[in-house]
Amino acid sequence: MSEGTIGGGDGRFPETRWSAVIAARSDDAVERRRALDLLIGAYWKPVYKYIRIHWNKTSDEAQDLTQEFFTRLIEKDFLDRYDPAQARPRTYLRVCVDGVVANESKAAGRLKRGGGAIHLSLDFSAAETEIRRVAPAPRQIASPASTASIDDWFEKEWIRSLFALSVETLREECEARGKKVHFRLFEIYDLDDAPNYRPSYEDLALEFGIGVTDVTNYLAFARREFRRVVLATLREMCANEEEFRREARAILGVDPR
Repeated sequence: MSEGTIGGGDGRFPETRWSAVIAARSDDAVERRRALDLLIGAYWKPVYKYIRIHWNKTSDEAQDLTQEFFTRLIEKDFLDRYDPAQARPRTYLRVCVDGVVANESKAAGRLKRGGGAIHLSLDFSAAETEIRRVAPAPRQIASPASTASIDDWFEKEWIRSLFALSVETLREECEARGKKVHFRLFEIYDLDDAPNYRPSYEDLALEFGIGVTDVTNYLAFARREFRRVVLATLREMCANEEEFRREARAILGVDPR
């Protein structure tokens, strides 16, 4: 993923390469597929976890409902009704998830009849592991009156997914550019969440056979590139430039120009 493919170094919102939430409604099959892949990649875990926790569904039920939701998304149903002026994409999609779950008997019947022919390969076991590690008590997000709490929780899960996608993109880019050590240093020093240990720059320099100054420079490079990738991915997830700048300020504390 390069800066030019997302909107250019001048920071303007892309006009020829539509944002995913707009491109997913395109009649261009290639553009639509690209956009849907991005949306599914960013949203499937938040959707699955939301169904599991907020709707108190079993893993099997949540898997079926998640597949059903994205089947409908791919079939050009939900996004045709999306209006960027009325809600942020993730708020709109969460409400759509509620609609699917509220009609779960109909959705389950459709799946059993084979009507949901599209099957997505999603790593539900990884999502379950994350749920066991960090899931809130269901009552914290389950009350119908606590819409703000629900939105906040779903937003945090979406940001977690956004960062995970960006990490994988950065990994691929560093490998392609011969900068595997840069990524490994970033992964060990900035991404490892071990509570009681963080290696020193001297330790890392010794482990990788490089100088301490190299560790400093490599980490600076990886952090700069990670920020760029996050912004590039975020830009495609927003419906317009105003929303992109608002989200960038909220998530990264920056105002891209």
